Amino acid sequence: MKELWEKLKRKDALYPILCGIVFVLLLVIDLVSKAWAANAAGGVEGTLLFTLIPHLIYFRYAENTGTAFGMWDDNPTMMAVVTVITVLMIAAVVVLFFTFFKNNRPIRMALAVIEAGAIGNLIDRLFLGYVRDFVDVSAFGFGICNIADFCVTFGAAVLIFCLLFIGKDALFPLKKKWREEAKAQELRKEQEKEGGGKEPPVSSDGAQAEEEPRSREDGKGDHE
Repeated sequence: MKELWEKLKRKDALYPILCGIVFVLLLVIDLVSKAWAANAAGGVEGTLLFTLIPHLIYFRYAENTGTAFGMWDDNPTMMAVVTVITVLMIAAVVVLFFTFFKNNRPIRMALAVIEAGAIGNLIDRLFLGYVRDFVDVSAFGFGICNIADFCVTFGAAVLIFCLLFIGKDALFPLKKKWREEAKAQELRKEQEKEGGGKEPPVSSDGAQAEEEPRSREDGKGDHE
């Protein structure tokens, strides 16, 4: 058991497990909160469940047959297209998690949060034909949302921030250490390109250096 634990630590396998736990936890919270809202409202749209912050945030049940802000709620064809695109995006997030961003922890966590929200709303759309919303933030211009919406929005914001500023591979690394690592990495790539056609470096035992005098002696013997 101890050997397995050490092996997991060496391969950095614990962080993907942590991301998986966060994914499952957020997905469960989203689905349970939707079920609670629908049950509390008796399935009646527009039912005010309670006021969280007066004039700002209410819990009001709604059933969204469209996308964000109710777009295409009366267009089944467009919603079918949106559903297919959503499935493809969910698959793409999984691929990116295990390939392109496999060494970027903040981005992997952001992808896990986005995935939880995307799958939470997809489950509603596939099994119910609509998405259950209950967090009324109309005062802020966002309409009625749910936990899944917050996950996608927050995860996307963190993802963009990380791509722009976090790590040596970011477009504008915030830390000096990351900028120096990025420059060093770029320099190594340039050196590899320039050294592509050059002779291999001399080994530490001087084997290549000894080869030239020996060849000269052989040439001298032939001339005599």
